[in-house]
Amino acid sequence: MMTINTRRSIRKYSGKEVGDELLNRLLTEAARTQTMGNMQLYSVVVTRSEEMKAKLAPAHFNQPMVTEAPVVLTVCADFNRASSWCRCRKAEPGYDNFLSFMNAATDALLYTQTFCNLAEEEGLGLCFLGTTVYMPQMIIDTLKLPQLVMPVATITLGWPAEEPPMSDRLPLESFVHDETYHDYSPADIDRYYGPKEALEENKEFVRINNKETLAQVYADIRYTKKDNEAMSAGMMEALKKQGFIQ
Repeated sequence: MMTINTRRSIRKYSGKEVGDELLNRLLTEAARTQTMGNMQLYSVVVTRSEEMKAKLAPAHFNQPMVTEAPVVLTVCADFNRASSWCRCRKAEPGYDNFLSFMNAATDALLYTQTFCNLAEEEGLGLCFLGTTVYMPQMIIDTLKLPQLVMPVATITLGWPAEEPPMSDRLPLESFVHDETYHDYSPADIDRYYGPKEALEENKEFVRINNKETLAQVYADIRYTKKDNEAMSAGMMEALKKQGFIQ
């Protein structure tokens, strides 16, 4: 059984099925997580069919685990359901705005993390796909999401067929600030990031990318300004189409 201190992202899965009873229990239990105003501003689209996984894959840069995992879960920020409830109960909803998206996205991400913890405690393996917000319109179209529903997280889920090494983490003092935020000096950066940069796998990462530092790999290749700006524009356009921005 995986605990928070031993967890790792799983990208390869066995052929063993994830049963509906187990999955539905975990999805139900995860709903006990925190939620704004007890509104549960999220929905989860469960994808099991090979056809639908293949349609979703391009939105996630065709990462193999999208089609190979037994289950793909797309967690959405959802104010459509609450708005429908209001209209059916003689109330006029006012949730077609960016603040409402942020509230629903927060609810959805809290739900996602709680589900991940519960699933891993059961021995399941999973991978959180950050690509969900890169090309959201493709996911919206594939899953037929109505207005006021926006994908914010994707989880590939199954029984592990690998035990990869655990990823490194920054030390506590690098991200906890006492009383007020304390900005970082060059010496702080050396102290906090030095051990990460000294790992052999990260040195190799720098070498194969023909860069001088690990930071250059991130800024120049993995998460570039150009790509961030282009995907930000796509995200804003999708939010407009889904009704969260006027």
